[in-house]
Amino acid sequence: MRLTLLTVALACVTQVAWGANLSSIYQLARDNDAVFAAAQEAYKAGLEKLPQGKALLRPTISLSANFNHTDAQSSIAAYSKSSDPYGYSLSLTQPLYRKQNLETYEQAKLQVLQAEQQLKVAEQDLQLRVAKAYFDVLQAQDVLATARSQKQAYAEQLAQARKSFEVGAATITDTHEAQARYDLTTAQEIAGQNDLEVKKRALEKIVNQEAPTLDLLNEQAKMRLPEPNSMDAWVKQAETDSLAVALGRTAQEAARREVDKQKGGHMPTLDLKASYSDNRGQALGGFSNVATQTGTIGLEFALPLYQGGATSSRVREASANLEKARHELDNARRQATLDARQAYLGVLSGNAQVQALEQALVSSEAQLRSTKLGLEVGVRTRVDVLNAQQQLYTTRKDLAAARYQSLIAGLTLKAAAGGLTEVDLKALDALLREARK
Repeated sequence: MRLTLLTVALACVTQVAWGANLSSIYQLARDNDAVFAAAQEAYKAGLEKLPQGKALLRPTISLSANFNHTDAQSSIAAYSKSSDPYGYSLSLTQPLYRKQNLETYEQAKLQVLQAEQQLKVAEQDLQLRVAKAYFDVLQAQDVLATARSQKQAYAEQLAQARKSFEVGAATITDTHEAQARYDLTTAQEIAGQNDLEVKKRALEKIVNQEAPTLDLLNEQAKMRLPEPNSMDAWVKQAETDSLAVALGRTAQEAARREVDKQKGGHMPTLDLKASYSDNRGQALGGFSNVATQTGTIGLEFALPLYQGGATSSRVREASANLEKARHELDNARRQATLDARQAYLGVLSGNAQVQALEQALVSSEAQLRSTKLGLEVGVRTRVDVLNAQQQLYTTRKDLAAARYQSLIAGLTLKAAAGGLTEVDLKALDALLREARK
């Protein structure tokens, strides 16, 4: 049994160590990201607004009790007496009409809706942060790999230049040029390694553990155009379905309710009140016990006449906040349309760059083959070959970066339109391939 459990544990560790795709990293982030955890707790807190609002419409019941000890002495009547009266009272108040309580209850419903919307915003933000951190690591790995490939090529050039100089087939200038290029790529490699470490730490901050080996983007993966392939359609969807716009609408309605709530401060209130009390004790100066039971029930009407202008001031404050909410909703719509346009253009631009760089990659590979052939027949130099290699490495790096940017733009477009879900992250897993050491 122990061997079986150990085997399963090692299998799980091996699976994480070998590689993780985008959706598995997202699941780790959901379980460990501190920002999303805080959003979940904020959501739980927001749900409590509804029972608090309901409580204002329900009766309140209170129980009180008392006990007193009294000593009394009289020099005239020549007596001394002590008394220990006690009693209790039970009271109930049921609001029948309180405009402010009614509006507070309606606001509570909106506050619960806001809590749900804010949790969706946090979830969407987590998806974007995970995707960006994931592809940032892949891009940093590509940059580092390019620097290392260039360094290896320049190391070979430097070794060849030194041999040629020793036999008198090249000048010291060729050696210095090769050394300069080698030193430059060494610096680029160091910078690339540092940047990769920074990107990994950023991902580890989200998942709260050491980042596993990430699956790589398949070099044959095809970038897709937005569906529908219409900017106006995405802009229209963003104006209505954006989470920021939905939050703005809810905030505006809550602000409107606040105005009505504060206006309710001018309106009368009507409560049903009932009470029962039982008081017992011994009369001072006598020997008889006294017991009094009292029960009352009735309606209490109150009409506020003047409160120093505070109610009117609160109404003006709430009205100003309502206008503020309207402007913020308008700004949210404008921002949603801007985000949708930018993301849509980012997808189109990214796809166009990918296509252009794919063709450039084919051309760079052909150029490298031709340059190597020219070196063999004596019409090209080793420097020409190195330049062709550098161009090929740079093109591959730029192509991968364009693919990452196109994918992120696609996710951002869906987020701007309020449609980004975990399914979209799983769809990107199909474009990845397992990384092997």
